[in-house]
Amino acid sequence: MQLTIRLFAGLAEMIGTSSLDFHAHETRLTAGKLKELLAACYPDAAPQINVSLVAIDREYAPDDTVISAESEIALIPPVSGGEPAESGGETADGLYLLTNQPLNAEIMLDKVLDSNHGASLIFVGTTREMTGEERTTALHYEAYIPMALGKLQEIGSDVQERWNARCAIAHRIGLVGLKEASVIIAVSAPHRDTCYEASRYAIEKLKASVPVWKKDISETGQKWLGSDPRAKDYKPV
Repeated sequence: MQLTIRLFAGLAEMIGTSSLDFHAHETRLTAGKLKELLAACYPDAAPQINVSLVAIDREYAPDDTVISAESEIALIPPVSGGEPAESGGETADGLYLLTNQPLNAEIMLDKVLDSNHGASLIFVGTTREMTGEERTTALHYEAYIPMALGKLQEIGSDVQERWNARCAIAHRIGLVGLKEASVIIAVSAPHRDTCYEASRYAIEKLKASVPVWKKDISETGQKWLGSDPRAKDYKPV
């Protein structure tokens, strides 16, 4: 079976490509078996492969999921926020956006305001300079854009269902300088307590499940955050 596998962040850098052509001899190939085969073929990348998730047709796939030759396959390293293959994307309703352009909080807020809602919030995540004694000069974000947009929509649907709240999310890709916004989440709800809850849920869910990766750029070098299982700051999904 001939497959094309999309790779991201540190995993793509380690293997040396963001689009891997791979031949599997198995007649019945599962997501778990694919990871085993890739780890055997690329032993230096095996630690990252072993903790990565397989996405099939833009959905996370359990290890026993069967892969077909027609499937869109991606190997998703632990998310934490390379060069993006695309300049961005946006859902049809305009509520969810990935872009290499600066973000605008007022525009995002306007997307969620509702005459029946008495509370609204904007969460803005920005690039900070110091993390402990480590100095950052910029961040670089990469995303699996079509899947990321789908996951952002899922977050918005959860927010609507659980809190009767409206939600819009914009995330930067590419280079983001100090004090620049990397993510903006706008939420409106009937009451302030549910608005706070919905906003907190949205950012925590985004950090845990949306395929966006973050590279820290400093004066001494660059490193992907959250993508190296041997790193002290590694956090699995």
